[in-house]
Order: sequence, then C-alpha cells, then structure tokens
Amino acid sequence: MSMKKESPWDIELHLAAARGDAKRLRVLLDSGRVHVDCKDKDGTTPLILAAAGGHIEAVTELLQQGADPNARRLTGTTALFFAAQGGYMDIASLLLEHGSIVDSCSIDGGTPLFVACQCGHLDVVEGLIERGANPNSYMKDGATALFIAAQNGHVRILEVLLEHGAKTDAARTDGATPLWIGAQMGHDHIVRRLLKAGAKVDATRHDGATPLFKAAHKGHTAVVGELLKYRPSLGILPNGESALHAAALTGQMTVTRQLVGAGADPLLVNQEGITPLQLALRHSQTQVVNYLKDKVRARTGTS
Repeated sequence: MSMKKESPWDIELHLAAARGDAKRLRVLLDSGRVHVDCKDKDGTTPLILAAAGGHIEAVTELLQQGADPNARRLTGTTALFFAAQGGYMDIASLLLEHGSIVDSCSIDGGTPLFVACQCGHLDVVEGLIERGANPNSYMKDGATALFIAAQNGHVRILEVLLEHGAKTDAARTDGATPLWIGAQMGHDHIVRRLLKAGAKVDATRHDGATPLFKAAHKGHTAVVGELLKYRPSLGILPNGESALHAAALTGQMTVTRQLVGAGADPLLVNQEGITPLQLALRHSQTQVVNYLKDKVRARTGTS
C-alpha cells in the first residue's frame, strides 16, 4: 500500500476498527470503496487498530476479508506486537493462525515477546514461546527478553524464560546483565531467582559497577542481602570504588551495616585515596560516620 492521503472511507474504516465495530467494517469493505489494509500517516492499518483495542470480532472480520497480518507501522510494529502488548492472547493466537511472524521485529529490534515481558502478560509470553518465539533474541541495544523481565520485576515470566533456555548472563551493549538491572531496580525476588539460576554475582557493567555496587548506592537492602549470600567482591572494583564507598557516599546506613558485617573494610582506599569513612565525612553522612568510626576504633583499639 502506498502512503497516499487518507480518504474519508479510509478514515471511517479506521474508526470502525478502533471501535471494534465488525458489522460496520463488513459494510465498508463490501462496498469496494476502501482497501482492507489502508494505512494512516503512521502506517497503521485497521487490523493493527483492532488488535490493539482487543477487538477479536473485528480482527476476525478483517482477517477473513484478507487483511495482511504482517503489515507494519513506520516503527516496524505489527498487529501481533499490539496484541501482545495488550495481553490479548486470543487475538495473538488468531493472528498466528493467519500467518503472523512470531518474532517480527520493530525498528529497535523489539518483538512481540519483548512487550509481553515488559507488560507482565504471562499467558502471552507462554503462548508466544510455545509458537516458536526466540527467548534469546535481542534488541539493538543488546537487551534480551530476560533483561526486560528482570528490569520490570516479573519473576514468573523470568522463570518461564529460564525454563526455555534464556541465557542468564546475556548482557546489554553497556555490559549490564539481567542480574545487574534487577539489582539496580531493587527487585530482590528477581535477584534471588537469577542467582539461583547461576547468574554471575559480580557481572560488571562497562563503567565498572557491579550489582552490589548499584544496590548499595541506592540503598536496596533486601537486594544487598541476597547478593551477599553469593560472596560478591567487597574490594575495589574496576570503577575505582567499593560497594561500601557507594553506601557511605549516599548515607545508606542499613547497607553500610550489612557490608561491614560481611567484611567490608571502612579504611579501604578508593582510586582517589579516600576511605568510606572519609567519604561519609566529606558528604556529611553523620550516622554513617559515627558507625564507621566506632568500627575503626573497635578494630584498632583506639579511643
């Protein structure tokens, strides 16, 4: 279809699809005055609109009238993408039965599986995988479906992906892994499940930060607790800092206690020659300062 200016008939067909008015769609298409795959300025077809709205009767009518299930918007997204995004597995199944490509990609590399993972639609994730969706496909930035599930805290979806062979440590182009993003977002249930599945506890983003460093910096105490069970590095990381430096900088008192209790050194110097105690002093984190001073006194025997 060309991207010609929409006619009044095109507009009416699009409106009927968006409303889910299957009878009106039939009347308009039977008139012969409008094409079933007419597109608006964004490349949207009536089928895409009907699928996005969850209107299965309208989707059925359009498919029976010959609508292309793989027609794309300018963004590269198809009707299946929008059915997956909305959680409409009945429509997704119908589209697949009529030839929709299960792993059809948008211009950023996202597939219907990605948006189902992002939006938390477990039944759609399961249905797409059963119909051949690749759990290890990735977007242009390297993010996988597992990364998206971890980022959004959808643990059951994450488990389904793992059960179907999703790579635990597949990293984004910046080096961030599913564990890394789960830790940053504070999803302790995600972190726990990924660690159990064998995720590398010290997987490091390209800037040198580990999951523990990010969790410490943000004060995600439950995440820190899960990570500490797997003996992460408490020393100086490739970014020149330690997790305790991160906690001291931002005044994360509970995390500071957790890290010191696990063996982190309050007098460990970073790349600038500064200890966590000095960093806390510099940033007026009084509670952390007093705690670390007590720990140093107890260790050194000074008053």
